[in-house]
Amino acid sequence: MKRDLDTCKCIEVHENIVVEAKNTMPEEELLYDMAELFKVFGDTTRIKILYALFANEMCVCDIASLLNMTHSAISHQLRVLKQARLVKFRKEGKVVYYSLDDEHVSQIFDCGLHHIEETYKR
Repeated sequence: MKRDLDTCKCIEVHENIVVEAKNTMPEEELLYDMAELFKVFGDTTRIKILYALFANEMCVCDIASLLNMTHSAISHQLRVLKQARLVKFRKEGKVVYYSLDDEHVSQIFDCGLHHIEETYKR
């Protein structure tokens, strides 16, 4: 016999809770933008690039060597990260160096990593 313990069986709506949640919910556009941001984290290569940039700023050649990938593949992923404002770049002569855009990126990354590590401890 299968039990369905995670399904609510009540039919009463708790209006005060619904109203409170509605009043604290961000605007639809902000929620959409947040969903788009989190989609960027949905690619292992981009996660590896971000992790590498914690240590130092790096050029495409450095990242490609580290991840054993082509310059083209790394450049594509860096474009996605730039569009999401997760990385920034600076030019020094002919070399373009990439780094994390700001401290928020490392905070998001650290929070996600700690969450995953916690799930392994359960």
